[in-house]
Parts: sequence; structure tokens; C-alpha cells
Amino acid sequence: MAVVLVTDAGRGSALAVIRSLGRAGHVVIAADEDRRSSGFRSRHATASVVYEPPARSIVTAGRALADACVRYGVDLAVPVTDEAAVALASAGDALPASTVVAVANEAALSVAGDKRATIDLARCVGVPVPDTVVVEGTEDAMAAAADLGWPVVVKPARSRVASAGSVQSRTVDYAGSPAELATRMAAVAGEPVLLQRFHGGTGVGVNLLAHEGRVLAAFQHERVREVPITGGPSAMRRSVPLDDRLLAHARALLEAVAWTGLAMVEFKVHGEDARLMEINGRIWGSLPVAVRAGVDFPLLLARLHLEGPPSPGEPPVIEYEVGVRSRNLWLETRWAWSVLRPAGPPAGLRRPRRREAAAVVADLFRPGTADDHFELSDPMPGFSEVAAVARRLVRRAGR
Repeated sequence: MAVVLVTDAGRGSALAVIRSLGRAGHVVIAADEDRRSSGFRSRHATASVVYEPPARSIVTAGRALADACVRYGVDLAVPVTDEAAVALASAGDALPASTVVAVANEAALSVAGDKRATIDLARCVGVPVPDTVVVEGTEDAMAAAADLGWPVVVKPARSRVASAGSVQSRTVDYAGSPAELATRMAAVAGEPVLLQRFHGGTGVGVNLLAHEGRVLAAFQHERVREVPITGGPSAMRRSVPLDDRLLAHARALLEAVAWTGLAMVEFKVHGEDARLMEINGRIWGSLPVAVRAGVDFPLLLARLHLEGPPSPGEPPVIEYEVGVRSRNLWLETRWAWSVLRPAGPPAGLRRPRRREAAAVVADLFRPGTADDHFELSDPMPGFSEVAAVARRLVRRAGR
């Protein structure tokens, strides 16, 4: 039995970690920047810790997490977001030497966190990527977009940027016209940007646990609905069979950087065409569907860091149930609203039909739909999340 601290406890992915490790008999400390975190309501959380949002102060957040590790004698700290990982790293010597932080090595994380480096690595190991041009100003972007074709994908080189003692997020966007591209470039002025040819198709994630590049477990899901509708975190996803080609691509990437820990390698797939989108070096949001389908990544991760890797002859965990679905209630609600509202996606991108949104809204009230937060054996986080979604909706309606 070990003591494990899990950050960002209100997220469905963090809750999957809390429940898995709690069921296995570990003592779980739930940590979050939100005092009303649904993860604090789990029966598997022995204690709760509130820390300063890293977006406000990395140092203060890191100090609070380090203090919690000392206070509770934490053996393993599991940062669920990049921001929490940065905060823990900032703690330095304040973090007990006996506390293992479940993240990949710094060199591997730097490749995953830098989209230019990810593209370069993929090209080196033969993984297909979208046509990509790095630009640093609107004029360069316009010239590149003319060659790439509309719409174009606008990707900041880094998703997270540490600045003035805080962590700022940078999101992927799309531009369907020169006017839209000018607006997108103005928002990231002074930073390098990747412009990519848009590839339609289905978002597919190859989920992996690895040790120094050796794959210990693998699972694949596809995104049924994403937020925003142009592409992003999955609101609804389902388990699908492992694609040998995609698994080989993902394995090549992780082997090249000797990856240890969890990772999700994301592709866009359209027929026989598959292109790498990114390497997600943190715990991915759709983790609950993998656990429901039978690949208990949180428990396997804890065993790796606390007991060491399995013997070289032991085969990877790749057996799971296909067709399992799970939703994120808040993202499903946002997806439906984005389809029903008057504003649409950038020119050239398909907008789902409104009757699809109506069906999703109806499904929100149908009992039995698998949900990231709700579980019969541990119902309180689910009730807490429903209340949180209701508060967000009231705030949006007020605006």
C-alpha cells in the first residue's frame, strides 16, 4: 500500500485515477485548485488539498503540493495536467526525495511540449504529419496559407508557456479566410506559430504506458464528439480495436525519446490516410473510457513507478472491450450549445446538424449513459459535477 497524491481531482481523468488506486488499497490524497472539486467527494479520497491555481502562481502552487507530500508522506505524486506538473517541478528541494513524480523525463517532455520538435521527430522516424510551415508574422502566414489551402490550422509552437511566475495556455485554432487568419495571428503576436494543412477525418488516440520506450500497455479510442467542433478534447468517445499501423507509429515516437510513463499519441484518420496531430505527454482527458474498457492505466502506472517495470518477457496489456463509450457531461453540454448557437465554424469546416445536438441534449437526461464522473459505487462526485455544470450554465446564461 502506498500514499498517492493526485492533482486536478475534479477532472474525470483524475477521478479515474483516484478510484482505481483507491480500489487497489492505496491511500489517495485528492488535490485541486477548486475548493468545490468533485474529486474531494469520492469515497476513495482519504484527504483533500487545495492549492493556488498555477495560472496565477507556479511557485505558490508548487509549495502547497510539496507541503502536502511532506505532511502525508506521499510516495507517488500524479500530476494530471501540464500546469500541475510544472508546479511540482518548481518545488525543487521542498519536494521530499522519497516522493516519485509520475512524469516522463525532461528531454522527452520537451519534445512532446514543443510542436516543432514533435513534427521533426515524426519526420525522422517516418510517421506521417500534416504539411507544416513555421511562421512568425501575419505576412509570412498569409503566404504560407496560400500554398496550404483554406482552412488552415493555427498551432502555437507550445501549448503551455511559463511567464511571470504563472502558466499560460495556448490553444489550437483554425482560419477559413485571410481575415480570420489575420485575427488569429494578432492573438499570438511575437510567438512562432505552426500553420498546417487541414486534414478532416476522425480523431483517434493511441493510449500508452511505456518504460524507456518499451510499450507496457496500449489502448485505442476514437472521438465521437469534440469541443470545439473543429477539434479538441473529446466530449464523447468510444473504445475501438488497436490499429497495428497507428500502434507502430506511436511506438516509434516513444522509443525515439525513451519515454517512461503515460502518453496519448493523437492522429487524424480519414480512410487509409493517418496524420500525427500531437503527443500528449500528460494524463489524457478520455482516460475513463480506457479504464471502463479494461485497461487500468492508473494502477499499471503506479506499479511501474513503485515496483519497477515488468520482466522483459512479459507481454503488453492490450486486451480490452471494444465499443465502450463514456462522456464528459460539461463538454457534451458545450458541444450541443456550440451546434445550436448561430455562430458556426470557420469557412470550409463542416457544422454538425442541429438535430444531432438535440439528440445529445436528450441523451443527457437518459439514465445509464456512461459518464466520466458518475459511478454507482461512488456516486457523490457525479452529483457534484451535475451541480458544477448547472452553475456554469447559469453563469453563461447571465452573460
